[in-house]
Formats: sequence, structure tokens, C-alpha cells
Amino acid sequence: MTKKTVTFEFEKETKNSVRYQEIPEPGQAPVAGTIYLQKWFAQTSKTIEVTIETKD
Repeated sequence: MTKKTVTFEFEKETKNSVRYQEIPEPGQAPVAGTIYLQKWFAQTSKTIEVTIETKD
């Protein structure tokens, strides 16, 4: 199993969701790129962290 925590920062707000852009680690390619969260969950967060775990 591989586990990675990825940081995202606020990019823009849409009608019902908030779009976040990944901040890749220096010298590394983005893992997810962008992510959308529902406004009721994201609220006013300017940065979020998402942990991704692969399972074989």
C-alpha cells in the first residue's frame, strides 16, 4: 500500500461547490490536479489536505 497526503489551495467558487488546485511538491508531478468539494463541507477553507491510499 502507498499512502500520500496532498495539499490543495482555493482556486474558485462555483454555484454549489468550491474548486481547489493541488500544490505539488517541488520536482514532483501533481497526483490529482484539481478537486471539487461541496460548499456545505468546504465552507471558507482556503487550503485542504487529502490523504490518498492505494490498496492492492
